[in-house]
Amino acid sequence: MSYVEGLMDVADFDFELPEQLIAQNPSPIRGGSRLLVLRRDAAELVHTEFANLPDYLRAGDLLVLNNTKVFPARLLGNRVPSGGAVECLLLTSPEPGASAICDALVHPGQKLPPGARVVFERDGVQLHGDVLAQHFHGRRTIRLWSPDNRDVGGLIDRIGHVPLPPYIRRDDSPLDRDRYQTVFARQRGSVAAPTAGLHFTDRMLEALQHRGIERTEVTLHVGYGTFKPVRSERVEDHVVDPEPFSVSADAAAALTRAKREGRRIIAVGTTTARALESLAVGKDGRVGELKGVARIFIHPGHQFRLVSGLMTNFHLPRSSLLMLVAALAGREKVLAAYREAIERRYKFYSYGDAMLIV
Repeated sequence: MSYVEGLMDVADFDFELPEQLIAQNPSPIRGGSRLLVLRRDAAELVHTEFANLPDYLRAGDLLVLNNTKVFPARLLGNRVPSGGAVECLLLTSPEPGASAICDALVHPGQKLPPGARVVFERDGVQLHGDVLAQHFHGRRTIRLWSPDNRDVGGLIDRIGHVPLPPYIRRDDSPLDRDRYQTVFARQRGSVAAPTAGLHFTDRMLEALQHRGIERTEVTLHVGYGTFKPVRSERVEDHVVDPEPFSVSADAAAALTRAKREGRRIIAVGTTTARALESLAVGKDGRVGELKGVARIFIHPGHQFRLVSGLMTNFHLPRSSLLMLVAALAGREKVLAAYREAIERRYKFYSYGDAMLIV
């Protein structure tokens, strides 16, 4: 690893990944993925199936899930009056009503300046849009409205497409509406799934409960910034995009009990880890409820206050998510695990296999 005045090189988080290991589809059965277990106090890795997850947790562990819900944020339509094709990725979920103002990524950006009008249509259902303002990197502020005063959110649900990540090189399908969503999704607002949670089934959650593993939920709405590449040369120069999150009084109480009793807190996903590590922890172990914005960038050197274990997928080279995983388990150990996962043909990224760090 290279350091200059205490800084860490982004290149130290690079690795070669064969393109054929990037999962393009979910496993045939939810929960049918493989599981790599990395124990921080042991050298050997365990290669098993996600179905065996309860064997690697223990009674008293607190499993923390992100209950955010992905909405079909990708809209396809045409310019008015030219008819040219338009693609729009909403970055925020609109408030209820017959019109809403949203931030979005649009394409082709150069042909959609302020004042441009578009119409999105699918199966005879229409949603209109007006570009209000132009920002950096193709971002726009747009007003969405219904010509017959129907709720914009409901129309998006009908005509929108699942916002699959850019490394999934296919169009979305009806299957994605189910599989790119966790079974515990409740709070609408994400444009990307908290993918570690995609493996869980209701049956698995019941099995964990029967083993004495406690469960609570937080909400962090995953933004498109989760795919933002780290363009700086030094890790510490990177800035992650803010994401709104909330931790209820019940969740805070569960976290407080686990912290005070010295029980393990297992975050399901890097999004959950970001929410948890954004919380203040009192000297007495008390965790307070909070509704705020997660701005924390977790990388090696971070001192974890709540998270003692992590369930996650396999992440992009040089990504902030990989750096978060390395902060918990150690860069060398994580990259060695990734090399072994590649040798054993694990599937990577959103629809890929799972990794448990304890």
